[in-house]
Amino acid sequence: MTKILLHPAYFGPIDQFAAMAKADEILFENEDNYQKQTYRSRQYIYGANGRLLLNIPVKHKHSTSLATPESGHQKYKDIQIENNFHWQRDHWRSIQTAYRTSPFFEYYEDDFAPLYEKLETYLLDFNYRCLEVVTSALLLEVPITKSRKFLGNPENSIDLRNLIIAKRKNPEDQIPYHQVFEEKYGFLENLSILDLLFNEGPQAGGYL
Repeated sequence: MTKILLHPAYFGPIDQFAAMAKADEILFENEDNYQKQTYRSRQYIYGANGRLLLNIPVKHKHSTSLATPESGHQKYKDIQIENNFHWQRDHWRSIQTAYRTSPFFEYYEDDFAPLYEKLETYLLDFNYRCLEVVTSALLLEVPITKSRKFLGNPENSIDLRNLIIAKRKNPEDQIPYHQVFEEKYGFLENLSILDLLFNEGPQAGGYL
């Protein structure tokens, strides 16, 4: 039995979902501190001009109720989305522009559109909503649990929390698949799971 430990992401990268597809059980870290420039609040899609960043704006508070005494850092689960910006409208428009000519965008469009219509207060809650839609589309049926305390030294699980880091080196052995703008910029590896899903459709699960 393979049990992996991950951070919930905003439509996480393909290698994170590849790890999920190969696991027997998934444990999500629910008690960690929030870190900037990670896939917690960002994803990369393939736009008309190449790799395109979509970043969710968040509120940064420093109240003691949200911060750990040791560091003053906010916990991921306490991070609130800054909904004064029209980020949902902008992100959905960017996704539509990037993938409306992909083979399977229309097939999944009605599943993903509601995510960008309802306001969500907390980033972690929104990311779990995104996760539910993606795992359903991928037909990924792996038992999922959430940690109740921070797992500094996890036991009986493979720690893959580093997959949340956006600036880490991308995997070099990712098999190319068809991408909408590949004739302009070639194959871009390890984009958001949306890129794989909209381009490969039901075959995405087998790819992973």
